[in-house]
Amino acid sequence: MESIIGFFRKTEVKRIIIFGLIILILFSVRNMINLILLTFIFSFLMNGLVEYTTKHIKLNRTVLVLLLYSIIVSLLTFGIVKYLPIITFEISQLIKQISNFSIESYDNPIFNYIESIIASNQITNYIENGFSFLLKSISDISTTSVQVLIALLLSLFFLLEKPRLIEFTNKFKTSKIAPFYREIEYFGRKFSLTFGKVIEAQFIIALINTFLSAVMLMILGFPQIFGLSIMIFFLGLIPVAGVIISLIPLSLIAFTIGGILKVVYLLIAVMIIHAIEAYILNPKLMSSKTDLPVFYTFVVLIFSQHFFGVWGLIIGIPVFVFLLDILDVTDKKLE
Repeated sequence: MESIIGFFRKTEVKRIIIFGLIILILFSVRNMINLILLTFIFSFLMNGLVEYTTKHIKLNRTVLVLLLYSIIVSLLTFGIVKYLPIITFEISQLIKQISNFSIESYDNPIFNYIESIIASNQITNYIENGFSFLLKSISDISTTSVQVLIALLLSLFFLLEKPRLIEFTNKFKTSKIAPFYREIEYFGRKFSLTFGKVIEAQFIIALINTFLSAVMLMILGFPQIFGLSIMIFFLGLIPVAGVIISLIPLSLIAFTIGGILKVVYLLIAVMIIHAIEAYILNPKLMSSKTDLPVFYTFVVLIFSQHFFGVWGLIIGIPVFVFLLDILDVTDKKLE
């Protein structure tokens, strides 16, 4: 009996049990997972922005938080009112342009084969489904906007009362559930240092890639820059695979407006942007623990998309990195 009690008192055993309970709780509230993830992401990103701003601007924290949230909400409102109809129209035009893709003027076996694949709707359906999901997410005001608004409010309250929340939460260390709280604190700290950091890095990289890609597309004379920029941003949140997926519609549009030479220019430009991401942005924003082999990256994305849907493409790698950190799977040479 003593040996069984001793077994369950081991730190590793307790952590496995508590981790299992956390997964069970999250599974039971899976209908609220969008709200939970949005709240965490907003809180983490805004907390980083507040901490960065306070280092450069001497201003009361509460005033700074309210000011930053006011600016962001104003920009979101302005963007939705002014640019949502434009973006919706441009995405619809992109779908039509890709669906009507034709290489009839080129008598080439390779081109004919590519056209036969596109004509069979194998590629067009994937692209249309992706754009349709994006359009549905943007236009479904009754659900998406409400979840975003609630997540913003929760993250605002969290940041406004962060010192008080920390002080109140620390009281659990001396409560009757102290052992449980210590393990929750352990997982929470690991989660914020891995999942949060990777999400933050993905978000910053996606923003920079979108800006560089928009400039590149304007130089190459692409139409519907707004719609393409939105597509590139969301696909940019998907590590590695996002670049490959975005190349399909971009290449089709490039061929339509300028032939094979325009496709070559596009590929060269994308390679330059990807090199900037791989050799400049990633080393500065990602830790060594997130430097996964491409094979692992694609396997994780495939399984996470299967189990979590579109969210899985964004959070799959951060969750996997979090699990690696929990299991102490690190590259000792890089530490």
